Amino acid sequence: MDYLDKYGYTPDQEKIAAALAAVADNLNNVSSSEALKQCFAAMDLTTLRTNDTPEYVRAFVEKVNKFPESFPGYPEPASICVYPNFAGVVRETKKSDTLHVTCVSSCFPSAQSFLEVKVRECELAVMEGADEIDIVLALNSFLAGDYDAAYGEIVAMKNAIDKAAADVKRNVVLKVILETGLLKTPENIARASFLAMEAGADFIKTSTGKVDVNATPEAAYVMCEAIRRYYEVSGRKVGFKAAGGVSNAKDALYYYSIVATVLGQAWLGKDLFRLGVSRLGNSLVSAIEGTTVSYF
Repeated sequence: MDYLDKYGYTPDQEKIAAALAAVADNLNNVSSSEALKQCFAAMDLTTLRTNDTPEYVRAFVEKVNKFPESFPGYPEPASICVYPNFAGVVRETKKSDTLHVTCVSSCFPSAQSFLEVKVRECELAVMEGADEIDIVLALNSFLAGDYDAAYGEIVAMKNAIDKAAADVKRNVVLKVILETGLLKTPENIARASFLAMEAGADFIKTSTGKVDVNATPEAAYVMCEAIRRYYEVSGRKVGFKAAGGVSNAKDALYYYSIVATVLGQAWLGKDLFRLGVSRLGNSLVSAIEGTTVSYF
């Protein structure tokens, strides 16, 4: 059975376009210090450069450690997101117990490798200190119509992550990146959303940030509608993460408003709403402070 039939959901592009226009028109009314700080608290501050080094990652974390000294009264970001080999560096350097370590895994960003390799990378990331694992949907299977294989890969990684997490006595969150820019159609985005949630995703995420088309409001709206429908059917809340091109305060507020519109205020805490970012922090602080800030 098709996932859209199973959940009784088909994206209505005219309705979505109208809803997004209304959200965009209302952004000035949404903008406030409180909303901007909620977006700040939802950030997975990210460095995924080919030339990342332990020294660079350590300095990156130290900026987060020292942020409250310069900007008291701000929430901390949700996590710091790095490649798996830097999980230990982040865990050793961070000073806050509530600041999570996020690792991209499953042979990010393409996920083009053997399942055994992807599973082992997830396990090692948890063992090295990850609190959250972001994996990539197997598009090689999904786009070929082999939904069972794509589903099975997520389940295999989810099981491995849960076992490794139990071994180190830590809860680990699983986010599944759909790479919506390559799925192209709203129907495929919805199918991938339901598939990932059924396979055990705690969050579904738009993009890797490594392809031509990354996060878009249209994809986000479809994903949030799928999350809402999945919750109505299953009773399980799944989070939403926008990533790839979310670079300024207006972008952040747009995704914040989409989540609020489709899913409601209950989804706006960091347990269910994230923004994957490398540049957004300065823009949010600048908007809140009313002056240009270049801290991160």
